Amino acid sequence: MGTSIALNGETLTFASLVAVARGSQPVHLDDDARERMTRTYEWVGRAARGELLNPRGESVPIYGINTGFGSLARLRIPEEQASKLSWNLMMSHAAGVGDLVPEEVVRAMMLLRANALAKGVSGCRPSLVETLAGMLNAGVTPEVPEQGSCGSSGDLAPLAHLALVLFQGPDDEDVTHSGWASFAGDRLPGAIAMERAGLQRLIPGPKDGLAITNGAQLTTALAALAAWDASELVVLAEIAAAMSWEAIKGVTRALDPRIQALRPYRGAQDCAANLRTLLNGSRIVDSIHAKVQDAYAIRCTPQIMGASRDGMRFAAQQIAIELNAATDNPLILADEAGLNKAYSAGMFHGEPVGMAADHLKVAICEVGALSERRIFRLTTGNLSSRLPPLLRDPEQPDFGMMVPHATAASLVSANRALAWPSSVDSIPTCEDQEDIVAMSTTAARHARRAVANATQIVCIELISAFTALTHRLDEHSIEDLGTGTKAAYRAIADVMEGAGETPSEAIEAVRDLVTSGAFTRAVESQSGPLLRPVEIA
Repeated sequence: MGTSIALNGETLTFASLVAVARGSQPVHLDDDARERMTRTYEWVGRAARGELLNPRGESVPIYGINTGFGSLARLRIPEEQASKLSWNLMMSHAAGVGDLVPEEVVRAMMLLRANALAKGVSGCRPSLVETLAGMLNAGVTPEVPEQGSCGSSGDLAPLAHLALVLFQGPDDEDVTHSGWASFAGDRLPGAIAMERAGLQRLIPGPKDGLAITNGAQLTTALAALAAWDASELVVLAEIAAAMSWEAIKGVTRALDPRIQALRPYRGAQDCAANLRTLLNGSRIVDSIHAKVQDAYAIRCTPQIMGASRDGMRFAAQQIAIELNAATDNPLILADEAGLNKAYSAGMFHGEPVGMAADHLKVAICEVGALSERRIFRLTTGNLSSRLPPLLRDPEQPDFGMMVPHATAASLVSANRALAWPSSVDSIPTCEDQEDIVAMSTTAARHARRAVANATQIVCIELISAFTALTHRLDEHSIEDLGTGTKAAYRAIADVMEGAGETPSEAIEAVRDLVTSGAFTRAVESQSGPLLRPVEIA
């Protein structure tokens, strides 16, 4: 299972998030974080009991602790109703609809919320984080509908569905109010899933409702996993690009590091370096002596992919900040002077992650679009340096890669629709209290979908380039391939042997190979390490 990850609100990384979301890496609340949480929780308790008095002897209003929420913040809530207020907040906000969020995303969301609360500025008790950690470690995963969040004030509806499993009402233990969760392969009412896992549901106290629901954690979970996958996708696309470059008998002078240094974008330089590594030793590239340059889809690969690399790096830097951010309201600064230590602000607003996700999906969209253009050149007889039209077998009455290319084109179109920036949209909500919202959850959801689409496009290019190189091997030895492209060719050949008879089955087989990481590992075992757009340790 690996070493348990300490949650402290400061040190969570992409790698740790992926290890918890997609694996069984355990987590626990850090001791110093527990102490910080206890201090702010005790202050919240005093505020809820009316012990914080102004010079006139009146209890100080603290948002969400002894007041209502949103546009109802002027309403005062007596101490005896604080637990009911938190529970009603969770119940009323569980308004999500649509398909369920994948389990790995829910686990990432739970981890992120626990880590944010572990910063110790949310005013909730340590047992809240400890229970979330227990759910992650035991494998209790709440069902969360994917739609219902505008990204401001955070991902209210998705987090409320998590809260229904985590908490129980102060006067109600009915399992029908406990949401749904998966545990040990079964779909169960949340209360039963928690009971089977040996976990006690919490009765909400003051601030607990706000603490669990008020944050951008679904947005961040989606965006973080998309950024991680996009970083691997770029390397995969560069392997495909190198195979296509070789199959088209491309000119490699465009990759010369001295040329790339004259316009020194890091992404372009890294892309060119990877392509040189993969093509090292090839006797097929540069073999048409009268050919001085290639079309943009080949020659400009470092510039186009490089821009995508740089965009992904920016997005990942933004998301990395959010992994360890406090995102609810109000925040409690226990060491501040004065009576009122609660600060109302807009830390929950999803705009920083939403814009990053929008930037990410534009970068992803171009990776897929460039891949499709190379497929087009490989399958177009008069553009492919005399490869068979559609890469069809001259001995068979078939259509070659005609329809797989059409599939790639349809996925490019889908990604271009997804690339429309969600963060420029806004529909005011909550009686105009939330008068400009981020739509960040939509941006992040679309970024994740764009990665999946672009991966399929690159898989089609890998099959196309493999087929094209197979034709080249009629006149060349496999030893004429580059060090990296030769390893890639052999890995695809192994999969294609048992991939079934339809193109769809072949694409699925190659997708399984690349998403497992086995394909890139096989290539790097021969070529050496390839540069990633983001070092997301």
